[in-house]
Amino acid sequence: MNRYILPLSVLGTAVGGAVLLKDFVAGGACPSKTTIPGKTVIVTGANTGIGKQTALELAKRGGTIILACRDLEKCEAAAKEIRGETLNHHVNARHLDLASLKSIREFAAKIIEEEERVHILINNAAVMRCPHWTTEDGFEMQLGVNYLGHFLLTNLLLDKLKASAPSRIINLSSLAHVAGHIDFEDLNWEKRKYDTKAAYCQSKLAVVLFTKELSRRLQGTGVTVNALHPGVARTELGRHTGMHRSAFSSFTLDLPEVYLNPPGDEYLPTVTVTSVISLLPFLFLLIFLLCRCWCRAKNKATEDETKSQVNDDSSSPDMDFQEENQHGRTG
Repeated sequence: MNRYILPLSVLGTAVGGAVLLKDFVAGGACPSKTTIPGKTVIVTGANTGIGKQTALELAKRGGTIILACRDLEKCEAAAKEIRGETLNHHVNARHLDLASLKSIREFAAKIIEEEERVHILINNAAVMRCPHWTTEDGFEMQLGVNYLGHFLLTNLLLDKLKASAPSRIINLSSLAHVAGHIDFEDLNWEKRKYDTKAAYCQSKLAVVLFTKELSRRLQGTGVTVNALHPGVARTELGRHTGMHRSAFSSFTLDLPEVYLNPPGDEYLPTVTVTSVISLLPFLFLLIFLLCRCWCRAKNKATEDETKSQVNDDSSSPDMDFQEENQHGRTG
């Protein structure tokens, strides 16, 4: 049995490490059950991935949801699916191409004209590590879509958001912003060799800086501004990277999130199967240490017993009697 303990411990550590990594990068579940009837929400890039799931969840909570997407056909299909699943008929699709300043202005003008209030703006749409493309207006694509497009959209809707206060702006950034560096002399990568990763990090850092400054300027207006890292999920965002095609990524991202909390205990810490599995390495390590201590204790007891037997044999009366007889015969 002892020879299996170390391999099992290593295996358990590897599996548990993968689960802990998933929990770290993917984030936790939101326990809030707050509803938003009468609230109008705009979600950019909502026809797929995190944006679609966000729109779906908010539609379940009773809001009027506007899906703002570049591909209107896919956007309509997503809106129809969400309406069917939530039975919320206030889910609408609108065309918005964040790589076009003209499209952004047209979208904002329609929203201002048609919507009485806008309570929540979720700047979700993004591109990641695409080739060196440029927007319709000549900006590097990742900076243009991830930051500049949302910058313009937010400012065009700012008066509407202020009039709808309390309201909020949510900008989706990324942990990648910590590796970001903004080169103000070459924002569009015209003087340097294009680095898809560095360009992505630059765009996400720009989003964070924009959020901090806008939050400062909007203090006292009733409009709050936040940036967040949404976690890592299998979405179309990574289609240019190939990261989700690796076996490790597939294993990490596909682990099931089965909730173990009993119904009605939403205020308790969320317990999932993956969070339980993450304890496996510590369990295997504990078993390994206990078995090792037991083996050492057993070996020590055997050694002590052997020494005791040797000492008993060397001092036994029979041995002394035989030695005396030998001396007597010699004499």
